[in-house]
Amino acid sequence: MKKVKFLAAMTLASGMFFLSSCNSGGDKKADEGTDTTAAKTDTLAAPVVTPAPSGPVTIMTIKHKVANYAKWKMAYDSHDSIRQANGLHNYVITRGVDDSNMVMVAMRMDDVDKAKAMAASPELKERMKKGGVIGPVTMDFTTAVMNDTTAITQTVRVMVKHKVKDWEAWKKVFDAHKQARMDAGLTDRVVGHTIGDDHSVTLVFAVADMAKAKAFMNSKDLKDKMKEGGVEGAPNIFFYRVAERY
Repeated sequence: MKKVKFLAAMTLASGMFFLSSCNSGGDKKADEGTDTTAAKTDTLAAPVVTPAPSGPVTIMTIKHKVANYAKWKMAYDSHDSIRQANGLHNYVITRGVDDSNMVMVAMRMDDVDKAKAMAASPELKERMKKGGVIGPVTMDFTTAVMNDTTAITQTVRVMVKHKVKDWEAWKKVFDAHKQARMDAGLTDRVVGHTIGDDHSVTLVFAVADMAKAKAFMNSKDLKDKMKEGGVEGAPNIFFYRVAERY
């Protein structure tokens, strides 16, 4: 399969996910209690705009629900040295728009094998349990072939994950549909796929208007384009806010 050409070949020294390319300098104060509603503010003061590194980066994401965000955050921060020892670097912490106790963490990986080994370890499961993680845990290992980390004011993102028959054929249709996404207030931030499997696509968009974004996600136009691009099955869609950016 031919290699994807990038607008810039810079690798990221510090910053972004998948997820997200979620660069927007989120709220670094942990919320107290069992908060189940996300903050209403979707934008921050305009930052200094910097050039947008765009190139391949490997990212590990962990998504799960927590009983209490503040308690979980303290536990998460206390294990930073363990993550670093396994070649994992904090990228962003995000919280669901519909349920702010649904947390997704994105970390940059130095070594995919070490990251996967840590993810499968009993020690991590025990740390999650002590931190108040509840319900199922989803872990993904992604190659972001486009990762835009330009500083922006929007804090809301939407992640879309789906299967495709062929990456190259899907990518052509996706690229040609960019104006429609822009008209819906969506800005491409991450385009990637599961490491070793370019049939499993992950996308992240910055959201300027929630109503427009949701309408677009449910539109016939998008469904038709997905069908044209060879998308298989229903997409998984997750709206979230950037809570902390490292």
